[in-house]
This record gives sequence, structure tokens and C-alpha cells, in this order.
Amino acid sequence: MDYQIEDKNIDNYGKFLVSEERENGTIQKYMRDIRAFLKWAGEKDVNKELVLKWKDSLCKKGYVASTVNSMLSAVNGFFQFMGWTELKLKFMKVQSRTFRDQGKDLCRREYERLVSAARQRGKERLCLLMETICGTGIRVSEVKNITVEAVKKGRAEVSMKGKTRVILISGKLQKKLLSYAKKRRIISGAVFLTERGNVLSRQQIWREMKNLCREAGVESSKVFPHNLRHLFATVFYAACKDIVKLADVLGHSSTETTRIYLISTGEEHMRQLDGLGLVM
Repeated sequence: MDYQIEDKNIDNYGKFLVSEERENGTIQKYMRDIRAFLKWAGEKDVNKELVLKWKDSLCKKGYVASTVNSMLSAVNGFFQFMGWTELKLKFMKVQSRTFRDQGKDLCRREYERLVSAARQRGKERLCLLMETICGTGIRVSEVKNITVEAVKKGRAEVSMKGKTRVILISGKLQKKLLSYAKKRRIISGAVFLTERGNVLSRQQIWREMKNLCREAGVESSKVFPHNLRHLFATVFYAACKDIVKLADVLGHSSTETTRIYLISTGEEHMRQLDGLGLVM
């Protein structure tokens, strides 16, 4: 059966994702992927054969399996929403990784250099923002939940997908955040604001972090907000060795997602192999 996709269908799907409390970044990516598929399809009617050809074209372009699957997820979700379940495609099989790419992994020393570079530049907001993300494991989209009221309580509540979790704010971080808010005369609401009083966007945080790379001596490929969350996860797990507790702190519904955060780097993997003592 052939189907016609109209702009209003995509808009309605976007509204549906908002009602499902999906992250804004996820919604934007899904919309981009669906429109990219439509651009590729042109004016053709959409059917299973065409969708299969699109999947094949992604593979021929050299996209890795995980990237192809992320694009399939966007389009499959749209088809499910429209009731066109026969158009949904199977995901490509991805072999489980045993270690992370060290070229994309931010270590503690590099994080400290980023914080130091921000401090030396007088970027107090950015410095404290990185410490907050890395010190709590909060998602960059959840930074808006770090309010003066939450800091005073020492805990912020985050609601997503019908679930609420509590993010604890350590005493040391609490003092730094309250001092910063007082200095900036922020008496209520979000702590991290632009000069115009708006909540910082994901893009602005990403851009400000990237601007520190050269001075901090850290590869740009390693510097983005989500890597601060990864660093928090590895340090937290090293301290408590409790993956279920870590999953709760990070807001993961499955420990399988949390395990991805704990995959060691290639360098660590090599040390483990050498430590086996099996090569004489």
C-alpha cells in the first residue's frame, strides 16, 4: 500500500512527541531525520519498497550502524504514530562494544583543565555550570531545574516521561551556587541565565565549552556537555560499584543504558589485557 506524507502529519507527530515529554534535542533530531527521508523520497508515494531502498542508501553512504538505526528509529516512530506499521523497518545489528573510543572520551584531568581555563578567563557562569553538570550527572536539558529554590533545599526534582527523580546537590556545590546567585542578584528561578535573563540553551552551553578547547589543551571532539555526564557516571560508579543506584541517579529506565556509560576506554582495555599475564 502507498501512503502520502503531508507537512501537517509531521507537525502532529512533533506535537505528540512533546506530549510524551521527549527531550527537545530528541524531537528536533526526529524531525530532521523524517524530513531528510522525505527529501530523499521526493514526490514519490511512500511504500515498504521505497523505505527499504532508503535504508540501503544510508548504508551505501557509509553511515555506521548506530547512526542508521537512530534514523530508522525516527522514521519508524512516525510510521507507528500514523498507524502504518507495515512500513516499519528492522534495525541493523550492532555488535556490543567492549571499549570506548579514547579520542572521544573526556578524562578527569581534561575536565579539570577545562574548568581551570574557564576560571582564568573569568567565565564564572561557565565554570560553575560545568561543575554542576559533572557534579550531579544532570542532563544539559535539565539545567533549567537547578533553581535558587532547589539549591537552597539541596535537591532538584526533574520530571520526564511521567517519571520524577531527585537530583541531590552536594554541600560544596550548594554553597558555590548560592554565592553565585547572590552575586548575580538572582533571588528565584533558574540559576544559569543569559545576560537577558533567559535560560541557557543547549547550543549556547555547547558553544561556550568548545571555545575553551585550545586554551585548555583538550581535543574538541571530547568537549560537549554530555561527556561531563559520562565522567560523572564513571567516577560515581568507581566510588559505589552499584549500577542500579547509578541508573536511578542518571534517570535511566534500564541498566543496559547505564552500562554504555561504563564501558572502559581502549587504553584501559589494553592495561587489562597486559595485566592478565598470558603473554610470556
